[in-house]
Formats: sequence, C-alpha cells, structure tokens
Amino acid sequence: MHLAPIRFELIKVCKQTGARLGILHTPHGSFETPMFMPVGTLATVKTMSPEDLKELGAGIILSNTYHLWLRPGHEIVEEAGGLHAFMNWDRGILTDSGGFQVFSLSDLRQIDEEGVHFRSHLNGDKLFLSPEKATEIQNALGADIIMAFDECPPYPCDYDYMKKSVERTSRWAERCLKAHKKPDRQGMFGIVQGGAYEDLRKQSAADLVSLDFPGYAIGGLSVGEPKEVMNRMLEFTAPLLPADKPRYLMGVGSPDSLVDGAIRGIDMFDCVLPTRIARNGTLLTSSGRLVVKNAQYRRDFRPPDEACDCYVCKNYTRAYLRHLIHANEILGFRLATYHNLYFLLKLMEQVRQAIREDRLADFREQFFDQYGYNKPDAKNF
Repeated sequence: MHLAPIRFELIKVCKQTGARLGILHTPHGSFETPMFMPVGTLATVKTMSPEDLKELGAGIILSNTYHLWLRPGHEIVEEAGGLHAFMNWDRGILTDSGGFQVFSLSDLRQIDEEGVHFRSHLNGDKLFLSPEKATEIQNALGADIIMAFDECPPYPCDYDYMKKSVERTSRWAERCLKAHKKPDRQGMFGIVQGGAYEDLRKQSAADLVSLDFPGYAIGGLSVGEPKEVMNRMLEFTAPLLPADKPRYLMGVGSPDSLVDGAIRGIDMFDCVLPTRIARNGTLLTSSGRLVVKNAQYRRDFRPPDEACDCYVCKNYTRAYLRHLIHANEILGFRLATYHNLYFLLKLMEQVRQAIREDRLADFREQFFDQYGYNKPDAKNF
C-alpha cells in the first residue's frame, strides 16, 4: 500500500489542557508537533543558511507561492529540481497558496468566481491567480505541504460578505484538489475560514472535512482581532477537525499565542515575527522583549538573554548587537534572527515536554509570569 505523503501520528493528549503531542511525517523527514515553522518567503529565511536552521532545530520552513511565482518564477525552481534542491534544504517545506499576499493588495485586486485579478507589487503588471494556477505553481515548487487557494477577508467583515466568502473558499478548495497533479508526493491542506462567526466556521470546517484533505489550516485569525476572539475561535474550530490530521494556525508566532494555540489543539504555526523584529533590533528573551537598539544597552556587556544557551547568547553582548544594528551591519540582523528563532523553537520544545508530562497549564502560568504577560501593562508580543 502506498503511504500518503503527509501523515499525522497522535502520540499523547495533555490531561491538563487537551493539547496534542504528535509526529508529522513528510517526504523529507518526521517532526514532532506542536512545531513552529520559520518563514522563508523567497526560498530563504532572511540572513539564515540552511545549516543555521538545522542547528536551530527547524524541521519545516515555509516559502511563499506568490513571491516565488513573481521571482525567480516557478518554472525556474522546477527546472532546478524543486525548492528543496534549489535552496539546498533537505527537510520539510510548506508553501502557502499566495492568497494572503494577493488579498492584502486590496486596492489593486478584483475577485470573481474564477479567481483574483490584481497587479504585481513589483512592476504593476496585470496578473491573475486562480485555484488552478496556485496549485500549478505549488506543484512546480515541489513543497511537501501545499495549501488550497482561499479568500482571506479582512477583519472586521460583515456577516453576508463572510458567508459568500466561505462558500467561495469551499468551491475553490474542491477545484484545488482536482487540479493537484502530485497527490502522491505533496499533501494539500484545506483552509477553514469564517472570521469571528461560529456558524460560518462550522460550515467551512464541515465543507473542507468532507473533501478529506490530509491536513487543515485555520485561516483568517491574527488579522487584527483581539487575542480573546482568536482564542475563542480556536476553541470552537479545532474540535471540528479530524483528530488524526494535523491542524495548522496560519501567521501566528508571538510567544503567548504559540502556547495558547497549542493548548487549544494546534499542531503547526508559522510567522514572520521573529525574523522581522530581529531586523528592527528587537529580541525575544525569557523575561520579555528587549529592544537592543535602545541607548541603554550601549555599555551593556551582558548576553542578550542570560537564561539562553544559544550561540549568540554564549558569544556576544547586548552592546555589540546594538552597535552592529546601528551600523546597519548584516551580522547584527543575522545574530538577532538566530537568537529569536532559537527562542521560539526552544519554546515549542518546552511546550512538547510539558504535554508529555501533563503540565502545560502550569508551564503556561510560569512562562507568562516570567515573560511579563501577566503584568497589567503587558504587550501582546
């Protein structure tokens, strides 16, 4: 019997919270969940080499369909042997459908049943992306996990529009499956939409589960809604998805949301947050965020995070990182990125261990206290 390219093995459910410990099996290795996936939009995680990512313990990275379609072009990536060969990465890769990027170009796009007409953000060229085209591009890129093309409505969004959007996303999901040319080598995930409307989330989940995808993403969250709305939607939606398939929360990567998402049954997360804030001189540390570019660190010769054992914290100081970032030196962005990714990947390792030991609620309380989330003026960061 031929094994599906993507399989999820549920290992344990935390008695304290219901969080899941699992193993995601892909054509390029098996990886423990819950997991955080670093984002490599243009077939590179900014400033990181594949060797760095392996050293950090990354199992799967995410690349972006829309951006790679525009440059260098999916045909070139396919000619190179697919993304894995092109970027010299032999672990898992997930490509998003390009939908989020296209829908964020709100003043440049027009949606109809066939797909989305829009203009390139690079040169203004007229482009058209449909479920079939998004699937064709992802087939050419060759990622282990590819995403169905969905509509990403803004927040807030009125009920009538969201209902039409959910119905369109379900029809597009069916078209994506029909267009998928490599189901034996690439697993396609469906994306549950519905905004903050429970009945629409329920409808979307039912539609997609009936199509029997090998995994499911929860989309349309972390798009501006309050954290409590996101958590309520996760609590409502996750149980509607099959227990034997992976659940992926798209675009979420703040430390509190990773822990809270895991508690609500999410297995996979991705976000540009750790890499983006690194380039702005901000570090994630065990006692909260540290804006290392600030003047107070000019003569601070302590490690960025005294509780961290990453390469950066063992070898460099806050003063040095501040100097590099102010001098616009690439090494500064590289070291800050390395540390931030290490911090989140280590956090997920601690979450998995807490699930193993049935103490994830206790871990959350301790981590939130230490990080500063329980302070009255806490930042959602």
